[in-house]
Amino acid sequence: MTSLHERPHNGAVGDAVPHESASAHVTGHALYTDDLGVRLSNLLHAWPVQAPHARASVTRMDVSQALNVSGVVRVLTAADVPGANDAGVKGDEALFPTEVMFHGHVVAWVLGDSIDAARLGALAVEVEYEPLPSLISIHDAIAAESFQGAQSTLRRGDIHLGFEGAAHTFEGEFEFGGQEHFYLETNAALAYVDEAGQIFIQSSTQHPSETQEITAHVLGLEASQVTVQCLRMGGGFGGKEMQPHGFAAIAALGSVLTGRPVRLRLNRTQDMTMTGKRHPFHARWKVAFDEGGKLRALSATLTSDGGWSLDLSEPVMARALCHIDNAYYIPHVEVHGRIAKTNKTSQTAFRGFGGPQGMLVIEDILGRCAPLLGIEAHELRRLNFYQPGEATPYGQPVRHAERLEDLWAQLMVSGDFEARHQAVRAFNDSHPHTKRGLAITPVKFGISFNFTAYNQAGALVHVYKDGSVLINHGGTEMGQGLHTKMIQVAATALGVPVNWVRLAPTRTDKVPNTSATAASSGADLNGGAIKNACEQIKERLSDVAAGALGVHPNDVRFEQGLVFPLGHPDKGIDFKTLVHDAYHLRTQLWAAGFYRTPGLHWDRVAMHGEPFKYFSYGAAITEVEVDGFSGLYRMRRVDILQDVGDSLSPLVDIGQVEGGYVQGAGWLTLEELRWDESDGPNRGRLSTQAASTYKLPSFSEMPEVFNVALMERATEDGVVYGSKAVGEPPLMLGISAREALRQAAAAFGPAGREQFLSSPATPEAVFWALEEARQVQGEPVAADD
Repeated sequence: MTSLHERPHNGAVGDAVPHESASAHVTGHALYTDDLGVRLSNLLHAWPVQAPHARASVTRMDVSQALNVSGVVRVLTAADVPGANDAGVKGDEALFPTEVMFHGHVVAWVLGDSIDAARLGALAVEVEYEPLPSLISIHDAIAAESFQGAQSTLRRGDIHLGFEGAAHTFEGEFEFGGQEHFYLETNAALAYVDEAGQIFIQSSTQHPSETQEITAHVLGLEASQVTVQCLRMGGGFGGKEMQPHGFAAIAALGSVLTGRPVRLRLNRTQDMTMTGKRHPFHARWKVAFDEGGKLRALSATLTSDGGWSLDLSEPVMARALCHIDNAYYIPHVEVHGRIAKTNKTSQTAFRGFGGPQGMLVIEDILGRCAPLLGIEAHELRRLNFYQPGEATPYGQPVRHAERLEDLWAQLMVSGDFEARHQAVRAFNDSHPHTKRGLAITPVKFGISFNFTAYNQAGALVHVYKDGSVLINHGGTEMGQGLHTKMIQVAATALGVPVNWVRLAPTRTDKVPNTSATAASSGADLNGGAIKNACEQIKERLSDVAAGALGVHPNDVRFEQGLVFPLGHPDKGIDFKTLVHDAYHLRTQLWAAGFYRTPGLHWDRVAMHGEPFKYFSYGAAITEVEVDGFSGLYRMRRVDILQDVGDSLSPLVDIGQVEGGYVQGAGWLTLEELRWDESDGPNRGRLSTQAASTYKLPSFSEMPEVFNVALMERATEDGVVYGSKAVGEPPLMLGISAREALRQAAAAFGPAGREQFLSSPATPEAVFWALEEARQVQGEPVAADD
C-alpha cells in the first residue's frame, strides 16, 4: 500500500471537478429528508407544544381536547416513552421535561394526518405552569454563580513571572455574541417501522451513529434495531451534530406507537427558538508585552453561555482555550474556562467549535493594544508569530510554523497591503466624515477532534463485475463537498475515471460506529478509510493482473481505467476486463476500510498533549469604508490566501474559503441574537427568530472585490494525498473584517488610543464606536439625548 500522502500521476484528486450534486441542486432534483416523506402513504405529521416561559414547572397537562381535533391521531408525552426520557449524552436533556428550562421548550408533540391538524391539536393541549426564577444573560449567570460542567485551566510557564517587570501591561474585558446556524434546511426526520420491527430513520443529521444510539436509548432497543440514513443535508455548520437526535427519536417513537410513518420538520421559527446556537462568550483578560511589543504573558477567564444544558459546551470551551493563542507565541499563560447555565436554548457546535471564540479574544486584545504600544496592528501580529521549534501552551509543537510567515508575506505582496495602507491614510486625512480601515489577520487552526476516540472512520467499497464502483463511508454531506472529494479519492486509489464511481447514502447499517462529520476532519478520516478499502481491492487485483501481464505485482499500475506494467502503458489491459477475470478467479472485489489518526494524545484534565494532527494556516486582508453619520459600511475588498495542503478538489475548497469568510464576517459584523431580558410575560423569548429580525449577510454585504487563492507547494505529510482540512479554518478569517472596522472607527479620533468595538460590530455598534472616537477629539455628532 502507498503512503497516505503519496499522490499518483494522473489521479482524479486535485482536479477542479464540480460538486457531485451540483446539477441536482440547481434543478431541484436533489432530495432532502422532507422530500422523502411525501412518497409514503398514511403519513403522520408532528407538531410541538412549546412552553411560553423561560423557566417553569409543568403542574398539569390535559390532552383530551387535542384528541378531539379532527385529524389528530395521538399526543406524545413522557408516559409514552418505553426507554429513557432523554435525548442527550449527558443525561440532562429530557425529551419531555417536567420543568421547562427555556422559552420555547417542547413539553409534548402532536401527531396528525396533516400539518394543520397537528398544529391545531398542539394549540388545544392544555398546559398549566408555575413560573420559576430564570437567568437570561451571561452576566446574570456569572452574578448568580450559575455554572455547569467541568471548569478547565490552560497553563504554561509562570504567570506571575510573566507580568513581573513587563514593560507594558494592559487589562480589559470583552463580550461577544453567538450566531444562528440558519441552514437552508431546518431540522427534519422521517421514521417508519418495517415488517420485522426494524426502525428506519431518514434524518438531517451530521452524526447518524449517535442519532441511532439516542433513538435506541429512548425506545428501549438495541442499536442494531435502528437504522439511520442521511441522504444529504441542506446545511449543517455543526447545528446538526447533536440537536437532531431528539427529533429523530420523536419521529421514531410516534411511528412505533401508531404503526404509521411519521414526518417531523421544524419551520424556521421553531428551529430558531428550539435549537442551540454558537456560544456567546465573556472574557476578562490581562496581558503583558516587552519593550519591543513581544507578548510575555496572558491571564484570562473565559465564560461561555451554555444555555440550559451541557450539550457540547465542554469540548467547545476546551477548543476555545486551545486556540486563544491563535498564531502567536505566549511564554506565560493562565486561562480559565467555565460554562454559564442560563435559561436559553442549549448552545451547541458551530463551525469552528470554540476556536473562533478563543481566537477572537487574542485578536481583540492585539487590536486594542497596538495603538497603546505605538505599533501598527499588522506589525504587532507578525512580530508575535510562532517560530519553528516553538510549541503551543498545551504542549503541541507547531509544525510548519514557517509556513504562516511565508503565507503572510505572500499575501502582503499579492494584496498590495503597504501601498493600500498608505492610500487609506491619505483618504482618511482628506475625508472628515467617511473613513476607511485596512486590516490583515492570521489563522492557525488545529485539525482533529479534541476527544481522541472520535478520530476514526470506516468505509465499505464494492467493485462490481462490470468495473463500476460503489462507495459507502461514515461522513455526511451537508453541501460542503465531502462526497465529491471521496469520489475523487476512490477514483484515484483504484485508478479509474471519476464517472465510474458512485456514492451511496450514509447509513448506519453499512458503516457502523461512525464519528460526527465535524471538526473539519471529514475528508481526512473518511478519505483515509476509503483509500484503505480501495488499496485492499487494488492489491488483490494487482495479483491477478501480474499473472496476465507477466510482471511482479509491485510493477502493476492502475491509471484512468487501464492496468499496465510499470513504464509500458501501451501494453495494458482494461480495468473492466481485469475485474471480470478476477471475479472468475474468485477474487474478493469488496473491502471494508478503516482509518484512525495516528500520533494523537490528549489529557483533558491537565489540558496538555497533542490533540491535533496538524494546523491549517491562512490569512485575510479586508478593506472597509464607514459612513460617519450612520455607521453604515461597505466591504471594498477582501484578499485571502489559505493553506489547504495539496487540494483534493480546488473548486470545492475555494468555495469553502469564500463561504467560511462570509459566515465569519456575518457573525462578527451583522448577526445579532437578542433575547427578552425584561421581567414581563415574554421574558426569555428569542426576539430575533426569523430572517426579518435576524440579519444575515446578503449580496449587498459581499466584498466588492473578493480574491481567494490557495497556497501552492504546501503538501502535508501523513494525510490523504497531502491535503488539508478546509471546512472551519476560513471562518476565522472574518476577524479581519471586524479589525478593519475598528481601524476605520479609530480614524475618527486621535491616534494612540485604544478603540473599543462591540461584537457583532453592527452599523449601530460601529456608529457608537466612532462617536466615542469623535468625543475624544471633541467633535461628537450625536444629540446629547
